[in-house]
Amino acid sequence: MKIILPDGNVQEAEDELRAIRHTASHVLAQAVKRLYPEAKLAIGPAIDDGFYYDFDREGGFTPEDLEKLEAEMKKIIKENIPLKPFTLPRDEAIKLMQEKGEPYKVELIEDLPEGEVISFYQQGEFTDLCAGPHIMYTKGVKAFKLTSIAGAYWRGSEKNKMLTRIYGTAFANKEDLESYLTMLEEAKKRDHRKLGKELGLFMFTEEGPGFPFFLPKGMTLKNTLIDYWRQIHLRENYQEVSTPVILSRRLWETSGHWDHYKDNMYTTVIDEEDYAIKPMNCPGGMLVYKSQPRSYRDLPLRVGELGLVHRHEKSGQLHGLMRVRCFTQDDAHIFMTQEQITEEIKNVTRLINEVYTLFGFEYFVELSTRPEDSMGSDEDWEMATNGLRNALEEMGLNYIVNEGDGAFYGPKIDFHLRDSIGRTWQCGTIQLDFQLPQRFEAEYVAEDGTKKRPIMIHRVCFGSIERFIGILIEHFAGKFPVWLAPVQVKVIPVSEKSMEYASGVYEKLRAAGIRTELDHKDEKVGYKIRQAQLEKVPFMLVLGEKEAAEGAITVRSRDKGDLGSAQLDEFIANVKKMVESRER
Repeated sequence: MKIILPDGNVQEAEDELRAIRHTASHVLAQAVKRLYPEAKLAIGPAIDDGFYYDFDREGGFTPEDLEKLEAEMKKIIKENIPLKPFTLPRDEAIKLMQEKGEPYKVELIEDLPEGEVISFYQQGEFTDLCAGPHIMYTKGVKAFKLTSIAGAYWRGSEKNKMLTRIYGTAFANKEDLESYLTMLEEAKKRDHRKLGKELGLFMFTEEGPGFPFFLPKGMTLKNTLIDYWRQIHLRENYQEVSTPVILSRRLWETSGHWDHYKDNMYTTVIDEEDYAIKPMNCPGGMLVYKSQPRSYRDLPLRVGELGLVHRHEKSGQLHGLMRVRCFTQDDAHIFMTQEQITEEIKNVTRLINEVYTLFGFEYFVELSTRPEDSMGSDEDWEMATNGLRNALEEMGLNYIVNEGDGAFYGPKIDFHLRDSIGRTWQCGTIQLDFQLPQRFEAEYVAEDGTKKRPIMIHRVCFGSIERFIGILIEHFAGKFPVWLAPVQVKVIPVSEKSMEYASGVYEKLRAAGIRTELDHKDEKVGYKIRQAQLEKVPFMLVLGEKEAAEGAITVRSRDKGDLGSAQLDEFIANVKKMVESRER
């Protein structure tokens, strides 16, 4: 498919889908202006999974409005209207949008420099301020769907007016659209907020928006992940530390966070001095490194921390466990010489691969380079970026370069997980940092007796443990593998007559270290089994008078149904084997 650029040139689409989605957003805006001419236009870009457009309309929009808009969009597409680009000088562009009664467009143009040439696209009677690119005719939008309505502040600022955002998606063909909509329906069933409540894992309260409460079963899940984290890090020769949650402003000024990250930090005053609740663990890790003299023989020094961090997220961006204001970051900081960079990055990459493979995730890798708001010399950035690139290439890993998306102190490698229904999540990261060791004047004694600066790697495997739990809930649809399941076995007595035998089985399972619950409710056995299925417990032991008389158990599997009769000792051995092997 060809796309059309603001200067009128036509080229083969490098990103056909993005051009289709961008055009779909214009078709939506044209439909809105036809049906609701009083609505004011804001912005309408293509995004990763579709498009949106923001509107200012009294009363907003309803789901019924979306149906009408979809019908009007289909008419516009059928009309096969050409998209014609044109440009105007800045003053004429402002006049045009004023005449059309579009104040938000006027504001956008007024923010552009004097002398700027402004690009537009005309689509029949509809004209929009836009940098493109687009497909050439509306008929190219062959498969689309409006998906949801949300509120959005103009230009993302809570000080501005709340607009109505209409989300949609578009694909090159109906088959891809149907696949995507099916995935959305499956995602709704797997929503970690819904399942987290049903399974009793976590909760949120009005007293702490964005601050998760982990319930007993959720803590079991979280601690199981932490136990696994500690096991593999002990094996890989990491030393675990814990650093304070609140530290002096002076520390954050030294690290650069006070200048580059302050808007995301919570601050307080202690003894008339400014302090901040840590948004990251790394400055505390630097103090740990500097707590004693270091030699080249100590390097690489691998220091891990399960640190509780706090970041100010806007209320509209909060989303269950995926976007919170307080979370546990499974950080590690590796201090090393320049010669050790490539090998250490390869070691971390192998560790992250091991973790994601265990949970059944596929992933892809991004190399993010220097952002505009950064600190440090060009030489340091080039050396750091090449260090990451060399490690990826030596390991034969395919990667995408994400220009300008590195941390302010160094480039990074990001790992994007792909879950069981095809969605991607950014979790693991490896960041190479020359800046903090310099700012904190960290040193080690080299082999020749001189003092040198170490180089630092920041890295996480899970990322945020809270977010990783949210991803796992949705990835497994709440059906955790046995080793992760908060309750691994549910003991279900058929009646009061088998309760004594069931209690003995329950105690024996607990003594073997198997996470077990005894269902002693006065309900029929069918009800108890259905409840255990809803709770997504991997195994149910149904125990009646027959099992009591024979000293046996009847086993039901969450996933395979009735497994028949077995001996308790054999069942315990099998469950323990599944736990030890971390079988999925």
